[in-house]
Amino acid sequence: MYRVFEALDELVTTLEEARGIPMTSSCVVPRGDVLELLDDIREAIPAELDDAQDVLDHRDELGETARQEAERTVTGARDEAARLVAEARDHAESVVADAQAEADRIAVVGRREYQELTGRAEAEAERMIAAGRTAYERAVADGRAEQSRLVEQTQVVQAARAEATRIHDEVNTEVHRRRAECDAYVEGTLTEFEDLLNRTLRALGRGRTPYGGPVPAGVGEYPGNYRN
Repeated sequence: MYRVFEALDELVTTLEEARGIPMTSSCVVPRGDVLELLDDIREAIPAELDDAQDVLDHRDELGETARQEAERTVTGARDEAARLVAEARDHAESVVADAQAEADRIAVVGRREYQELTGRAEAEAERMIAAGRTAYERAVADGRAEQSRLVEQTQVVQAARAEATRIHDEVNTEVHRRRAECDAYVEGTLTEFEDLLNRTLRALGRGRTPYGGPVPAGVGEYPGNYRN
């Protein structure tokens, strides 16, 4: 088929390049070249047609072969998919079975540990209850003993309180007495100091009179501001 196209192209080129006849649409071509190209075309066409016919004849066969191959491919793909699904299902079932077995084992271990912990907790609770009861009884006994001891010391406490009250009263009485004595002493001391000041002022007044100076008003009389 390729040779036919090449020969036709060469024939067209020969006609286009042929020398034309004046005043006409005809041209002068080399007869030998044209005949050679036509022979090539004539020889090439049957072979190309035979090849095309072979392709056409085998078209149905090739289509059937392709269809069968496609069916085999689809069937193989389906079989492979089914195999993969089966393997996945088996693997999943195996994983689930292993997980279930592990869960059962953990449940058994957990139940056993729970029972052990519960037993230890109950034993510890009973021990603490017993210890608490013992401590309570000991505390009650100690309280009763302390109560008895306090009851025995009641008279001593009352006597001590009476003695403390007496001492407190005596201290208050002594404080009042000493405060009265202190007030009397201060009053007497201030009175004596006042008399001394009055005598001193009168003496000063008598000492200034011979010099002709006037005696200040109130000299010789102390107002007594130091008395309460």
